Amino acid sequence: MEKAGFTRRNFLKTSAAVSAASFMTNLGTNFAHAAGSDVIKVGVIGCGGRGNGAADDCVGGGEIAGAKVQITAVADVFKGHTDRLKNKFKIADGNCFSGLDAYKGVVDSGVDMVIIATPPGFKALQFEYAIEKGKHVFVEKPVAVCPAGVRIMLKAGEMATEKKLAVVAGTQRRHETNYIDTVKAIHDGAIGDILHMSVYWCGGGIWWRNPEPGMSEVEAQINNWYHYIWLCGDQICEQHLHNLDVANWVMGSHPVSAYGQGGRNAKMRPQGSEIWDNTAVEYEYPNGGRVLSFGRHWPGEGNVSEFAIGSNGTSNPGGWIAPKGGQRKSFRNARSGYVQEHADLIKSIRDGKPLNETLAVSESTMTAIIGRMSCYSGMKVKWDWAMKQSKLDLVPRNLDLKGPAPKVEIPIPDGKLV
Repeated sequence: MEKAGFTRRNFLKTSAAVSAASFMTNLGTNFAHAAGSDVIKVGVIGCGGRGNGAADDCVGGGEIAGAKVQITAVADVFKGHTDRLKNKFKIADGNCFSGLDAYKGVVDSGVDMVIIATPPGFKALQFEYAIEKGKHVFVEKPVAVCPAGVRIMLKAGEMATEKKLAVVAGTQRRHETNYIDTVKAIHDGAIGDILHMSVYWCGGGIWWRNPEPGMSEVEAQINNWYHYIWLCGDQICEQHLHNLDVANWVMGSHPVSAYGQGGRNAKMRPQGSEIWDNTAVEYEYPNGGRVLSFGRHWPGEGNVSEFAIGSNGTSNPGGWIAPKGGQRKSFRNARSGYVQEHADLIKSIRDGKPLNETLAVSESTMTAIIGRMSCYSGMKVKWDWAMKQSKLDLVPRNLDLKGPAPKVEIPIPDGKLV
């Protein structure tokens, strides 16, 4: 979906036109970067494994970009998670927050930038709050679990552009040279028009944490967030989004429709989980091309990759092209995308040309969502309908951490869409 003022074309023009002088005029008090030694104060929202890793990656990315990054505030629903990062980065007690509204404490603590690494269901509202408060953002993927959340992201993304705030998403493949160079070659016509892609995230089982004594229903579900649709969006959102993002990147667009199926077949899912363990979705794109998506949590052979078929050859967008009748060419990655994405974010701010990846990650998130909606309903789901008319809103607005949680209900296709 492209709204006036936030199209890909306008976004690129706006980003390129922002001068360092105008950036300092608007944000000088928020993010001083006149000298390479200036300290960038970063707050971490979500202190689990990904938040912990992103904090380290941000510090490393700052070094590459010639800036000193200091983690100065942390937040998590669970105090125990917060304490781990507090001790690791020696954060003052007053800048450590826990609970459902803890993210507001981090945003309001005087940081220049925030890392949002919470369960996907929480991200849209947290992102909106950070942008409203004038903070640069690194946000992990996916950024929503339903169309309502995607709409919040897109609106906040427009606000970020207006405020000249930088936003980078955790779709690290877009910051890896093997993908960047390969996709550029594809877009330059190396294998002709793209007719079909197959994308995969097929792996084994995932973690499950037994509820701790005294946990409420809400706490127990958040502690096992991957297993609940309102929190993670199912595997097609949480993990397979990486591959769907590559598909959108290669195809140069989001899909126009999704038609899928799936279910729960393996005997490795824990009791209490409501997500499916396999999905298969065919996406149609504006040029008539198709992308076939496979995702699963099954024992056996795994596959996390993408493959493209063009009118004049084939490609793995992660590293090679093979034109018909020509020599196969391979591309290598220069540095970990997990670190490079932070380096690119910080450099864009220091250069006065803030990146804004909100549109791309929101569209990739929505691609996963309409695929899941099709699987769950048995119906073909059109992009425009989902973006403009779907009333699906999975995340409770007045959640009580000590109260009851949303009902656990394994989806069964019924031919209905909301």
